[in-house]
Amino acid sequence: MKKAYRKASVGQVSGYTGWLRVNATAYQSATHGGRYVNNYANSQGDYRYKKFEKAGTLPFGSVLAKDSFAVRPDGKLGIGPLFIMEKMKKGFNKGSGDWRYSMVMPNGKVAGMTKGKGMNMKFCAECHAGVAPEQDHILLVPEDYRKKF
Repeated sequence: MKKAYRKASVGQVSGYTGWLRVNATAYQSATHGGRYVNNYANSQGDYRYKKFEKAGTLPFGSVLAKDSFAVRPDGKLGIGPLFIMEKMKKGFNKGSGDWRYSMVMPNGKVAGMTKGKGMNMKFCAECHAGVAPEQDHILLVPEDYRKKF
């Protein structure tokens, strides 16, 4: 997966698999097309993100990455998109809690980015807007799949 996503040259997620992974094992995410996902946080936000419900608002520069895969009927794995949330400066987009959403496809193409080229990623912002305000627009890892910190 890393090799596929690296083709996009999206600097803010370079080396994301070396970041803090907050899930103990991949889990199926209905909000990400039923794919299996892993959740990572960079060093700017990992100390908060790993607190789950008690994380509060993540600081500017926090990046969350969620790689994904599907299990095909023949049992083989198919790489899915890499979903990215980047905390921008206050005022970037009040409706999204100042998060910028991006999606990198398995072929290395950036499918879209909030206020960027391609898809506008409005569907990500709308889904995340339904999260409790004290969770900073972050959908949490289901309890059964969380790492213990």
